[in-house]
Amino acid sequence: MDKIQFYSLDYIPKAPLIIVIIVSRYKNKWVFVRHKERNTWEIPAGHIENRESSYTAAKRELYEETGAIDFNIYPICYYSVNNGKTITYGQLFYSSIATLGPIPPMEIKEVKLMDYLPTNLTYPLQKIIFKNVLNYLKNNTI
Repeated sequence: MDKIQFYSLDYIPKAPLIIVIIVSRYKNKWVFVRHKERNTWEIPAGHIENRESSYTAAKRELYEETGAIDFNIYPICYYSVNNGKTITYGQLFYSSIATLGPIPPMEIKEVKLMDYLPTNLTYPLQKIIFKNVLNYLKNNTI
């Protein structure tokens, strides 16, 4: 099973960041997305493109996956995932969305607003990621 570890923002990751994950709220609901090829739910996320900062990637991915056009985005922490063979690094963000537009015609089929974390997640590690963000929000002012 994959193992995830979280690091403060002053940590220097041991490899380039690959993925950004953006836990988001809109109208006091959590935002989840469903990929066109799956029946499960995900936290908005995506790859950091070549020569793109993690912050720029997070803003781009949030728009591409949810249609968010007016939002605030905050870095929460870095993280690593060890799958037993490789360790990859990414950055976790929180976003407060003011305005959702149409979903861009890409890979996301549906955006759903929920009160709680759905049970049918595509990636089980997102349960731990979600709890980490809840804990951060409980202990920090954004």
